[in-house]
Amino acid sequence: MKLTNQALADLPTGVQGPQYDHTARDIGIVHLGIGAFHRCHMAVYTDDVMAQKSGDWRILGVSLRSQTISDQLNPQDGLYSVVIKDSSSSTTRVIGSVAGVLFAPQNPQAVIQAIAKPSTQVVSLTVTEKGYCHDPATGELNQSHPDIQHDLADLAHPVSAIGYLAAGLQARRDADAGAITILSCDNLPANGQTVEKIVTKFAGLVDVNLVEWIGQNVSFPSSMVDRIVPAMEAADKLAFAQRTGLDDAAVLQTEPFTQWVIEDSFAGERPSWERAGATMVSDVAPYEDAKLRMLNGSHSALAYLGYLAGFNYVHQVMAEPVFRQYVDDFMRQEAATSLHLPTGMDIDAYRRELQDRYDNSALQHRTYQIAMDGSQKVPQRLLGTLRYHLANEGPISATCIAIAAWLRYLKGEDERGQPYEVQDPMADRFTAIFDEVTGDPSALVDALLQVQAVFGQDLIINARFTQELTYWFTQILENGVSETLSLYSTQQNEANKHINRVNA
Repeated sequence: MKLTNQALADLPTGVQGPQYDHTARDIGIVHLGIGAFHRCHMAVYTDDVMAQKSGDWRILGVSLRSQTISDQLNPQDGLYSVVIKDSSSSTTRVIGSVAGVLFAPQNPQAVIQAIAKPSTQVVSLTVTEKGYCHDPATGELNQSHPDIQHDLADLAHPVSAIGYLAAGLQARRDADAGAITILSCDNLPANGQTVEKIVTKFAGLVDVNLVEWIGQNVSFPSSMVDRIVPAMEAADKLAFAQRTGLDDAAVLQTEPFTQWVIEDSFAGERPSWERAGATMVSDVAPYEDAKLRMLNGSHSALAYLGYLAGFNYVHQVMAEPVFRQYVDDFMRQEAATSLHLPTGMDIDAYRRELQDRYDNSALQHRTYQIAMDGSQKVPQRLLGTLRYHLANEGPISATCIAIAAWLRYLKGEDERGQPYEVQDPMADRFTAIFDEVTGDPSALVDALLQVQAVFGQDLIINARFTQELTYWFTQILENGVSETLSLYSTQQNEANKHINRVNA
């Protein structure tokens, strides 16, 4: 049975449909980047809100790059199933909050006019770090980015999320359609402030008067999002169809855990997301730092180390004692101690909860998927922890191992000599460095650290960091990941023994 509005009256046992008449609700949100994460996170929160309370908060999705999602969702009336799985059970529900999907390259004006429509109160984004066309090290707009260059020359037909936001806000101003909120749900530090800076800079380059209007009519609250959403494989979709009898081209899977912390600073109306479990706060930063450094940082470390060592899934990496001990040390000794914690947060409980989530074998979360776009992720996930401990003379070995693993990953060849594609917007630059610098790990580290878009200007001149990073990079390059982590564990044990003797 094809999943459509008509099919909702006869859903299979064990599949829950929307708990409200979704067809009677209008659109209040335009979402740029309607990928799997958004549909398992914000769209679920919004679905829950509309089930509890009246309101026109359906979501018009916008796909900026691929027609796949619009081809999947539009024939299904925007409906899709979410399978929530842990190691022992699963539940399935159909989400009704998505009204449909625009494929932006087909009709850019439709996207611009949707943003400009008076009933649109929120424009949200999950376009991944690279979608902001910015310098990850500084958070500034990358004016030389090809997409930004295109949009500056032809704002009527944008290709970037930033171009669409500027064009939509310009059209909204011209239509006198009122205030609006731009809500980033991506893993960027101070993501609201970052997006405001980027959009305002771009707007000033195309329409100087637009900058003043944005300042008076647009808010950019920050948010922190958390839910693990692995890619849905073809075999998973087939198994779902066989189990339920539903033909759902857009079915997704995720974990039970979900978290959303939002700065309560909106220019106009918004859904009552707190009714669905979101946390509304005045300052997102402490939650954001904890998530970026503890979860995202350790997740990236596991991905690079695990993938190089031949592990396809996160739970497989966690099953290896030397990897498990390393990630525990990383979170407990370095990431956690770099944080200014939110009031009442139990960081040890949070660490254990993260490890339990990584153990969830039902999700089959691929290390290769997590490893994508490291040049955009590493500055937020790892370098904040590193800089804190460099400034405060704290421990840096575990963080340096994670960075070294990423640098080794950029070689495009695992420990068995098997090649793979490095999926990263800066992949060509990294490949050129590996081609030009061979044989000397120290020279290779030096060349990679000169990529200022990732590392800025301060780290390459920090002798403690460069020496530590070179040491661990050389170990991984010459001896492999498992032996390197065993060496790290031995060094940690010796250091702990020394501390215990001194304290005694």
